[in-house]
Amino acid sequence: MFGLPLAFSAPLLLSAFLALPLLWYVLRVVPPKPRTLAFPPTRLLFDIKPKEESAARTPWWLTALRMLLAALVILAAAGPIWNPPAAGPTSEGPLLLVIDQGWPAAGQWEARMSAAGALIDEAANAGRGIALIPTGDVPRDATLLTPAAARDRLRSLQPVPYAPARAEAFALAAKMRAGEPQAGIVFLSDGVDMGADGDLAAALAPLKEGSSLVVSGGAAAPLALASPENGADALTVKVLRPAGGAPRAGRVEAKDMRGLTLADAPFTLPEGASASEARFTLPVEIRNEIARLDIVGESSAGAVQLIDKSWRRRTVGIVSGTSTDTGQPLLAPTYYLTRALAPYADLRVAETGSAIENINHFLEQRVPVLLLPDVGTIPPATRARLAQFVENGGVLVRFAGPRLANAQDDLLPVKLRRGGRVLGGSLSWETPQPLGALTPEGPFRDMKVPTDVSVNRQVLAEPDSALGEHTWAALSDGTPLVTGTRMGKGALVLFHVTADTSWSNLPLSGTFVDMLRRVIALSDAPPALEAGAADAPRGLERPEIATLAPSRVLDGFGAFHPPGPMARAIPADFTGRAGADHPPGFYGPPDGLVAVNVLLPADAPKAIDFSALGLRTEPLQESTPRDLAGLALIAAMVLLLLDTLAVFYLAGGLTRLGGKRATATALMGLALLAAAAPPSPARASDDAFALQATGQTRFAFVVTGDPEVDDISRAGLSGLATFVGQRTALQAGEAMGVDLAKDELTFFPFIYWPILPNTPVPPPAVLAKLDAYMKQGGTVIFDTRDAIEASNVPGAPLTPAAAKLRQILSGLDIPELAPVPRDHVLTKAFYLLKDFPGRYTGGTTWVEALPPGDDTDRPARAGDGVSPVIITSNDLAGAWAVTRSGEPMLPLTPGEPRQRELAFRAGANMAMYVLTGNYKADQVHVPALLERLGQ
Repeated sequence: MFGLPLAFSAPLLLSAFLALPLLWYVLRVVPPKPRTLAFPPTRLLFDIKPKEESAARTPWWLTALRMLLAALVILAAAGPIWNPPAAGPTSEGPLLLVIDQGWPAAGQWEARMSAAGALIDEAANAGRGIALIPTGDVPRDATLLTPAAARDRLRSLQPVPYAPARAEAFALAAKMRAGEPQAGIVFLSDGVDMGADGDLAAALAPLKEGSSLVVSGGAAAPLALASPENGADALTVKVLRPAGGAPRAGRVEAKDMRGLTLADAPFTLPEGASASEARFTLPVEIRNEIARLDIVGESSAGAVQLIDKSWRRRTVGIVSGTSTDTGQPLLAPTYYLTRALAPYADLRVAETGSAIENINHFLEQRVPVLLLPDVGTIPPATRARLAQFVENGGVLVRFAGPRLANAQDDLLPVKLRRGGRVLGGSLSWETPQPLGALTPEGPFRDMKVPTDVSVNRQVLAEPDSALGEHTWAALSDGTPLVTGTRMGKGALVLFHVTADTSWSNLPLSGTFVDMLRRVIALSDAPPALEAGAADAPRGLERPEIATLAPSRVLDGFGAFHPPGPMARAIPADFTGRAGADHPPGFYGPPDGLVAVNVLLPADAPKAIDFSALGLRTEPLQESTPRDLAGLALIAAMVLLLLDTLAVFYLAGGLTRLGGKRATATALMGLALLAAAAPPSPARASDDAFALQATGQTRFAFVVTGDPEVDDISRAGLSGLATFVGQRTALQAGEAMGVDLAKDELTFFPFIYWPILPNTPVPPPAVLAKLDAYMKQGGTVIFDTRDAIEASNVPGAPLTPAAAKLRQILSGLDIPELAPVPRDHVLTKAFYLLKDFPGRYTGGTTWVEALPPGDDTDRPARAGDGVSPVIITSNDLAGAWAVTRSGEPMLPLTPGEPRQRELAFRAGANMAMYVLTGNYKADQVHVPALLERLGQ
């Protein structure tokens, strides 16, 4: 309304504003003007001074006050709503709700779920059926749901880490509309076109028929990362957004495989720009450790770019066997090699000194790739070191030349022909031979055969049965141009021509650059991609039998989690886009991980222009709708009170009141003002809170502000109190929620704190208060509730909740922590337990580490030996939560029959532990005490 996010639930009542002019006239004539009568004796009254005077008309300010009061009453009756939800379609049929579920929707997922919930509520009030069609996991068929079932289905939706399949979703919506012609379609769109839908106009065609609505925009465009490039002096990555807009700035973080931040780099998107760049100027050794790039503040899989070993900038040593030509350095083999590899690797060229000394020098420096252009005879000791270098994972690349052709060397992938009709072991042609084929067994299998490469001389290989298996590139007559083989963890490669242009024009072509890039990449490839392949060739393994299983994959919010049952292995040469079968993440063994990303280097997200498609759109409201009727009524009550006081003043009531009566009237007015003021959300008094907390032993939880989480915490602790009351002498009361900033914490034996990814870090004063509570004997149970998402691999990245917990604990004086030992008091406080399951079972429970040494010699500790901190990720409250009828509220994972019973026993042990201390640990002192007492 008027450009403001304001709507009215009963807009027809606003027509009452038309009566305000009439109300103004009525108020102006009240009280009426006194009548004038001709009475001669009244001349005697002129000398009498009047004590009081009455106005002929109501003062203008009082009239304005009453007009404003009437306007507020009309507004309140009309039901004003700030940030109203999008209005649904005008049709009377069922609601078909199509929800974009791709990664661009993750950043505003809560707002989208709120908007979808409002549309479901509107359809429920109208008695309409509801069908939910997500574009990420498109169902095969959709049916109309009841409002309750639709809300449950909506709560189960999560964003997927790939582009949405809108064509399939709208095909299903069109099929349902064919059976329900009166159905209305609402499309909750992320507004981003990734090109996966092909003809977007054709995909959205069902929206142009009948009643339909598109909810899009109103939120900041999502940012994404693509095209990382590890250059000579820096690693760069593109920051993309679908369309130009206001200037935006931010930072990109670089992390290693353990999730530790190595560096961050700023980026700036100017006004109207859709792409920018973040640049990491780091030493190459640190850049090679980067495994993940994240846009700070963006929570989507598109804002993550994973980097595997193929992006590393390798160090390459070049040792030339030719004599240095100072007069023509641009014709030397090292010149062509450095020009070809300089953009992709850090080169170390040794052109002076002995070739053997330079080789040994590079081997001592642990250079992963060695290029030897025309290095002939190698002494046995150096040859043995080179063989060991290749066995350990190095790549040795040799180039032919006069020296190699005449040398006696076996450190080659194939045997070379010696003597005979070929002078010096090389063959010359009068007509140059073109490149004929790139075999599928080699690393050049995805390259196109060039037409501009010709060879006029080469060294020949000895024909044998294995020659074809080791040939990666061959000339048109079938003789090999490049051969290679695996040797241990590394590879041996031979170019049968020189690295300069004396034997061929290969060094002048782009094919030479592509070949060298693929060859040096072999230094990071695993030695065997498919175990147990008995018929694998002695060259590289065949790609059709090489598959990589998923190791860790991303969810729609960009967090790592174990691969689900739908994630499939990828081929070893996979270069496609992430999808439902191949979600983004790392694939393969730990020593040969392959990264699959959401965006490919050529991807460029674009904004969808729905106006060009002729569709009605409404913006997505990021804020929660707020009813303003209550505030309008409160303001009207305050104005009514002011009107009463004004009338009392104009009537002279204040002048007639004196002394105590005036004071009493003022106090009564203040009391009325206080009564008219809006009620405070705080508790009535601190005394009432203290009486409630201390009247009975109660378990407490931290109020997070999320109604669903708080309800589960309350139900979980109440369920635990019931279980403990049935099994022990402790009769605990209902659980209480506490505000760390306002409430007193010392009344509670322990406080359960569920950590959410969006939990704000408390200010220093609140952290100091919590620290004092723990030092005075209290215990805080931190529960990140993410055991199903966390990885048990050492050094794996933290989940968002675990990262938030680490941020909170950094402001507290936390003792050294350790996993619960098997003989810890917590394992035998009431039940004998081995672990502490909750809704999940995979998390580790952490407590304060015990001092080293014998327990009998340990010093006395505060809190009777009770750990002030217990950290878990198993969602304890989710397992304890029961309804009022005693039924479990949430399912368990993996859901073993005794898992919930063991979870309750773990809670009982924790309750006994914090209430009784280390009394069971002190049983070791019983014999000494009895002996001292003489018994």
